[in-house]
Amino acid sequence: MAVIAIYSVKGGVGKTTLAANLAWCSASISERATLLWDLDPSGGAGFLLDAEPAATKPVARIFSSDRVPAELVSATPYPRLSLLGADESVRTLDAHLNRVGYRNRLSRMADTLERDFDRIILDCPPVMNELSTQILRVADVIIVPLPPSPLSTRSFDQISRAAKASGRKHPPILPVLNMLDMRRRLHVEAREAASDWPAIPFASAIEQCAVRRKPIGAFAPSTPAAQSIEKLWTAIERKLIGS
Repeated sequence: MAVIAIYSVKGGVGKTTLAANLAWCSASISERATLLWDLDPSGGAGFLLDAEPAATKPVARIFSSDRVPAELVSATPYPRLSLLGADESVRTLDAHLNRVGYRNRLSRMADTLERDFDRIILDCPPVMNELSTQILRVADVIIVPLPPSPLSTRSFDQISRAAKASGRKHPPILPVLNMLDMRRRLHVEAREAASDWPAIPFASAIEQCAVRRKPIGAFAPSTPAAQSIEKLWTAIERKLIGS
C-alpha cells in the first residue's frame, strides 16, 4: 500500500480536481484498489466523483475515537475506487490531532486500511498545522500542483521546508505545473524554467469535470489534458515501484 498526498498550502491551484483524477487513474488504468481520502472540509473530492460520503456523523470523530476508518468508506460509480469523504467537522481536526497520543494518528489510521487498498490518495486541505505535519509523515510521495505564479513558487518552498522539518527522511516531492496556458508569457517562462516538471494544461475539458461530476478519463480520455494526467500517474507509479 502506498499513500499519495496531493498537497498545497495555497488554495485555488486545482488540487481537488487533480486528486480525483489521479484516483480514477489508479483504479481504472492501474487497476488498483484505491481510496480517495478527502481531508478538505469543502468535500469537493466526493462531489467530483458523484459519490456521497458514508458518514452520518461528523467525520472528525474517527480521529479521536476507536472507530475504524473503513466503516466510513463508501463506494463510487467506478470499480476499485472508494471514497472516505469529508464534512465541515474536518475543520476541527487540528485540535484533535494536537492531543497527547494523537501525533501519529493519521499514520495508524492509514495502516488499518492497508489490507483493503493498494493506493490511498489524500486530498489535503491548504493548511500548515499538525494535520499537514502528519500528512507529510504518512505520505510515500507528495504531489504539489503549481499554477505558474510567484505565489505558487513560494508555497512550494514552504512545503519543501516543512517536509524537511517533519521529523524523518521526507518523501519525494513532485511539483506539477497545473493549469498551464502557453498563450500567457508568464506561463511560457515558467515552463521553460521547469521543463522537466510534469505539466497539466489549462483546458475546458478539465473544467467540465465539475459540471459532469466525472473524472476526465471517463468522458474525454483522448484529450491532451486527460493524457497529461495519465502520464503524471504513470510517473507516480514508477516512482513508487522504484522506491
